[in-house]
Amino acid sequence: MRRRELLKHMAAAIPALALSPDLLAAEGQAESMAAGPFTPDWTSLSTYQTPDWFRNAKFGIWAHWGPQCEPEFGDWYARAMYEEGSEAYRHHLQKYGHPSEAGFKDVIPQWKAEQWDPDSLVGLYKKAGARYFVALANHHDNFDLYDSKHQPEWNATRIGPTRDLVGGWSQAARKHGLRFGVSVHAAHAWTWYEVSQGADKAGPKAGIPYDGNQTAADGKGKWWEGLDPQALYAQRHPRSKTDAEGGIYYEQWHWRGGASVPSKAYADKLFDRTVNLIDAYDPDLLYFDDTVLPLYPVSDVGMRLAAHMYNRSVMRKGRLEAVVNGKILDPVQCRSMVMDIERGQSNQIEPLPWQTDTCIGSWHYDRRIYDSKGYKSAQTVVQTLIDVVSKNGNLLLSVPVRGNGTIDEQERAIVEEIGRWMAVNSEGIYDTRPWHVLGEGPAMATVAPTEGAGFNEGKSKPFTAQDIRFTTKDGMVYAFVMGWPDDGKVSIKSMRSGGYLKQRVARVELVGRGKPLAFKQDVHGLHVTLPSEKPALPYAIALRVA
Repeated sequence: MRRRELLKHMAAAIPALALSPDLLAAEGQAESMAAGPFTPDWTSLSTYQTPDWFRNAKFGIWAHWGPQCEPEFGDWYARAMYEEGSEAYRHHLQKYGHPSEAGFKDVIPQWKAEQWDPDSLVGLYKKAGARYFVALANHHDNFDLYDSKHQPEWNATRIGPTRDLVGGWSQAARKHGLRFGVSVHAAHAWTWYEVSQGADKAGPKAGIPYDGNQTAADGKGKWWEGLDPQALYAQRHPRSKTDAEGGIYYEQWHWRGGASVPSKAYADKLFDRTVNLIDAYDPDLLYFDDTVLPLYPVSDVGMRLAAHMYNRSVMRKGRLEAVVNGKILDPVQCRSMVMDIERGQSNQIEPLPWQTDTCIGSWHYDRRIYDSKGYKSAQTVVQTLIDVVSKNGNLLLSVPVRGNGTIDEQERAIVEEIGRWMAVNSEGIYDTRPWHVLGEGPAMATVAPTEGAGFNEGKSKPFTAQDIRFTTKDGMVYAFVMGWPDDGKVSIKSMRSGGYLKQRVARVELVGRGKPLAFKQDVHGLHVTLPSEKPALPYAIALRVA
């Protein structure tokens, strides 16, 4: 019996399944959406409730690691190397050759990940305080980092590392007791790779096409004989409109502004690949690097994937434990998944849990940042975490991984310092909820608005010892002071008598010390005298107020 006929038969035989046509495999697809309470529409998806594990976890670490890390030349390498005259283009000429002869497909087999030790890295991240770990499953380069049934030619088990990277990360995360997530970015390959259809406009190779339109027939006698470059590049289609043609480049990310609309076959393949990923690796979290959901609104693929993720969680665990991340959401969409803000933050206590994702360097490893000692400091990460948690959010932090599968010593030092801070202060982070107000202090007066998917980090006034952020748990309020004041005294206006606190303060302690501190509460605030000895990492201290 064919799959579609079998599902119809099941629906008739088991009325409780109530299988609608939306729950059947679409024509041309190999995978089907799991049956359950969710259907791929906003009315159904907006009944979603964020699971407590995510609300309590607060801090995750992400390995945004794939073949674009092999050149160690920063993010979006597989696109930028085709942009004539760019730094990546010049780097590519020097290291690999001209993109008409050595395209990104030719970089992939040089990526070996020979020193990758997922158990060691995830163990380090757990010690740093991460409660969940996220692995890149594919990027805009369209290369799957797992044993992909529906991308069998271009995946990490066949080319490059010849290992199941998502499988290795998953095993390590679960061994160390962390929730496991995957990030999916491949929806954008259709337009993102369009530069690979181009050619140099000047120089000795002017007019010679790059490799983006090559097919399997072009591989005869080459290392990739038998492989179809179009399974990777997906470029046998007209390019999106240019500015001169009335296109709007920044709108094309959202499938507007003259973007070339993906074919049904492309959308079906994305669905199949992602269902295979979910079913094979059972992630707790699925991060989509998309406006709302993959291919939205030109396809319902993303909505069906979200419904599949939720239904499968209910079916396997008896309750909804899954998280799906999307970006630039309207109010209904915010209720349907967990909003993600990239390299930026909300400027208020959000009514629903959310997440910011950021990186201590470039999303893909960049040796130039290492050489210039340009990583975010542990102080910046810790203060960002506190600020995000005070607003009902989580922080997902990317630590760039080198092509060989290791992190460098500067990154390791940052991660270890975050761990030392968390070991003392995480009581005020984990399992907490926002207080009546998120905080106080001068930094709040200069908060930069978000732009698109986020991108407002580093644009506001730096934190000082006059900036305070709040969380609450078990009847306690935690006041995080973003620095050690020179005079050793802290005044918290929001905790004045007759204010937000329902009763007078009875005790104030410095988290990690366990000894009461001298304080006075009056109509102007709560005034605390800190101990004479500073903590080892004084750039963010936590006061427990009872």
